[in-house]
Amino acid sequence: MQLFNDTALFTSGTKGTVTFDLPDAELLLIDNFFSKDEADYYYEQMLHQTKWKAYEMTLFEKNVTAPRMIAWYEDKNNIDCNTEVSDWTPELLTIRKRVEDQTAVAFNSVLLNLYRDGNDGVAWHSDKEHNSGKNPTIASVTFGETRLFRLRHKFNKDQKQVEIPLHHGSFLLMSGTTNSFWQHQVPKTAREVLPRINLTFRQTNRNLQQSKM
Repeated sequence: MQLFNDTALFTSGTKGTVTFDLPDAELLLIDNFFSKDEADYYYEQMLHQTKWKAYEMTLFEKNVTAPRMIAWYEDKNNIDCNTEVSDWTPELLTIRKRVEDQTAVAFNSVLLNLYRDGNDGVAWHSDKEHNSGKNPTIASVTFGETRLFRLRHKFNKDQKQVEIPLHHGSFLLMSGTTNSFWQHQVPKTAREVLPRINLTFRQTNRNLQQSKM
């Protein structure tokens, strides 16, 4: 897998802090949550040091490979001894601390997604409730290429879709009932784009997952 990582081509956002006025949602964007130098450093570290793997998922009763690479990190005291999980890197711990200071929320897991080029994306969905609860707080950090993050209301078809460019070093917080009422996606693009790395910090509850099996 060849990845180009010319960080000089990545752009930071200029909107500052934006609170979106949307029904049934709590959505906060902070551009430049990490400085350009910080974002460049974290991007380089994670791009080359992360043990990326393919993500197999079930779609229409068939096993398919998702169009992106992933890595999963979780606190060891939150999982059983038979579950394989990578140790948090110093960089991830530092990022988590910054996110927790901003949100006043303690996160115990993070999903890393690597969008290698425009052929990678994620389809419309809401996050699964089986291990995070119905209305999870999800803190998203982006490094690398700017990609569009789209949201649409599940029930109110008159509500316009929301389109948010997530830039290098940006932070997006979804909380409240956002996950219950809205779906989101990262669409594929025909443009020639560099890789993007996205981190979504979560509060995972294995007991909740087991109770729904």
